[in-house]
Amino acid sequence: MTAGTAAEPVGPFAVRSGGARQLAGTGTLLRFALRRDRVMVPVWVAVTGLMVLSMPNSLKSLYGTAAERADLMRQMTTNSSLRALVGPVYDDSLGALTAWRVGVYAGLLAAVMSLLVVIRHTRDEEESGRQELVASGMVGRRSSLTAALLTAAVANGGLVLIVTLGLAGQGAAGALAFGLGIAGVGMVFATMAAVVAQLTESARLARGLTAGVLGGAFVLRAAGDASANEGSSFLTWMSPLGWLENERSFADERWWVLLLFVAATVLQGAVAYALAGRRDVGMSFLPTRPGPAAGRLATAGALAWRLQRGGVLGWSIGFFLAGLVYGGLTEGTAEFVGDNEGAREIFERMGGQSGLTNAFLASMIGMLGLIAALYIVGSVLRLHGEETSGRAEPLLANAVGRLRWAAGHLAVAFGGTVWIMLLAGLGFTFGYGKEAGPILAGCLVQVAGVWVIGGSAVLLYGLAPRAAPAAWGLAGAVLLIGWIGPALDAPQAVLDLSPFGHLPKLPGGEMQWTPVLVLAGLAVALVAGGLAGLRRRDLSG
Repeated sequence: MTAGTAAEPVGPFAVRSGGARQLAGTGTLLRFALRRDRVMVPVWVAVTGLMVLSMPNSLKSLYGTAAERADLMRQMTTNSSLRALVGPVYDDSLGALTAWRVGVYAGLLAAVMSLLVVIRHTRDEEESGRQELVASGMVGRRSSLTAALLTAAVANGGLVLIVTLGLAGQGAAGALAFGLGIAGVGMVFATMAAVVAQLTESARLARGLTAGVLGGAFVLRAAGDASANEGSSFLTWMSPLGWLENERSFADERWWVLLLFVAATVLQGAVAYALAGRRDVGMSFLPTRPGPAAGRLATAGALAWRLQRGGVLGWSIGFFLAGLVYGGLTEGTAEFVGDNEGAREIFERMGGQSGLTNAFLASMIGMLGLIAALYIVGSVLRLHGEETSGRAEPLLANAVGRLRWAAGHLAVAFGGTVWIMLLAGLGFTFGYGKEAGPILAGCLVQVAGVWVIGGSAVLLYGLAPRAAPAAWGLAGAVLLIGWIGPALDAPQAVLDLSPFGHLPKLPGGEMQWTPVLVLAGLAVALVAGGLAGLRRRDLSG
């Protein structure tokens, strides 16, 4: 069945204009998409919004006087490493400092949310075969794409509302500009994902390529900001994240920069719509080469590795580079914090009270551990994707048991966690230039916390596969607690809700094996429970 035959409405829809026929059923598909994403989208919006709204009070406690804020601006002007990390600062008001401190990362989260939403409702649907079933009804050729983009627009609109209302006290115009800028980044990558979804035949490859472009945008922005202290570098202007900075929210807003977001969104959206009308359902302009390039896949584990090796490679490169960058920033950050007791206390809450340098290293290592939770959830849920797409059933019809099939993917997920954290430790060591032992130990300790999140994903998938995507919400909640909790001086009881709150703070702190072993044992129990459920239930494909 092709888009050319199945997507053309019949009956009463046939009398409509060509454009209307192309969009028939969009409202129904939009409601369905919003229902499917009723957990994932609110979690992403809440995490991003709370990260932004928590900053003014945190910054006020850190830089309460005009002199402290002026000194901060002076240090940012002269410290190219920190500009590469968070961008330049344009004004010393709390609103401007908030936009400086979290703008880039809020834009990153909005972009990731948007690309996931669009690919989930376009290429994922085609890959699973559901889109062909939908296309057999009274649904227009471009309705699914439109519904996916509208879903992303609703999510980003929620961000605009939260940021504008939450920061209105710092200046209504700046709050609106900041909210629109964050949403603009999200929509740029939503439409980019829509284009990539037409080009590739695999949802996994579509997510990887779009995420790679997002990583390139961050690198361009970082390189540009390191070379110029006012966001004026050509490299900064090459990145949508750089556009967000140069909008200068709360600092004589440049409203015309929003036109860049509008232009990029409209242009990419037009390309996506043109491509969507010129291909068959399930096909792509860059078809995947069938079969392995060489040799045979003799085991289920080998198949799992082949399916996930691209993701492991991408995460490996990202974690090594992140460790390299953060390690290189260690000395500069110690100088930057100086005598600021508020900033010192935040680092000590995140990384332990063993000296500022060790506290910074431990806090950054802990942050990468939180991000690694996203890796393990995505890797574990590859099982869910294989099942719902129908690819698992023919495999399991052969001499391959369910546990053996699942074990291959879980080995990549849990073993990959150890690998990427080890690479992060090597990156920290090379960047910092000091002894490797304590840093590598600190990175590997995080694995126990990551495994608990991965075990929870296995349990959800094994017992209630329809609820398996809720594992993303769990990972987001842990990220929120670990990222924002210390800055808000959250009670220890709240921090202890995350498995990472029980891990020893290394380097600098004392190694405590009991919590590490307890968390590892909990992860094993969760995995065992999930596999027991998988063994007994029916496949949902």
